[in-house]
Amino acid sequence: MEKSRFPSFGLLYYWLIVVILFLPIFLLILFSFNDSTRLVFPLRGFTLQWYRQLSENSELIRAVRTSILLALGSSFIATVLGTMGALVVVRYEFPGRNIFVAVAALPLVIPYIILGVSLLIMLHSLGVRLSAWTAGLAHVVISLPYAMLVVIARLVGFPQNLEEAAMDLGATYWGALWRVTLPIIFPALTAAFLICFTISFDEFAIASFLVGTQPTLPVYLYSQLRFPTRLPLVVSMAAILMSASMAIVLLSEWLRRVGQTPQPKKK
Repeated sequence: MEKSRFPSFGLLYYWLIVVILFLPIFLLILFSFNDSTRLVFPLRGFTLQWYRQLSENSELIRAVRTSILLALGSSFIATVLGTMGALVVVRYEFPGRNIFVAVAALPLVIPYIILGVSLLIMLHSLGVRLSAWTAGLAHVVISLPYAMLVVIARLVGFPQNLEEAAMDLGATYWGALWRVTLPIIFPALTAAFLICFTISFDEFAIASFLVGTQPTLPVYLYSQLRFPTRLPLVVSMAAILMSASMAIVLLSEWLRRVGQTPQPKKK
């Protein structure tokens, strides 16, 4: 049977998705080197002045620092809580287990703007002052299901008899967990942390409601869009963020694959 001279529909669909996803990113990076405040073709010339000006902007540096500290703290807490939840779901049978999983996964389906407004109303009614801490707590909520799902995927293929062997040799449950389970699933924990870090660092909708007078980097960049002369700085910073986010996601996916238990070959 003669092969078709035209590429298959699946291949065309794949390349269409690749173009739709990555062409805007490519244009964003390209315009960050444009020697003009207008994002139009043709480009006026190549320049690095916008990247140099980023290091001279004290407000931008303060926003970057806030985002990094917020992302580190919320990602650590979300990874710890997600790991605890994953251990409970995978290792134990208890009444309401399915309800627990459904409630933990709710932030995956609730629009962030609705979640942000709801948390704003709740914090205002409790008299809690808005700050980076309140935004960080919200980021723990939205990051936790991602961390839990990543760790669950690793624990499903984890041989439980390793923990039992450690306890037979005299280790307590917590000792076996600390010395056996956690070191083996460490790549998955690292992947979960990196995913949560990316989510928190790039998140805008919830932070815009809860961050108060300490803007995170996405909130600060959005506020600068009102000034046409600062648009190149926003584009340059966005190019750095996109490149760093893609690198972190690729690294976390690689770590997740490394941490998977190889399935035994069938004879």
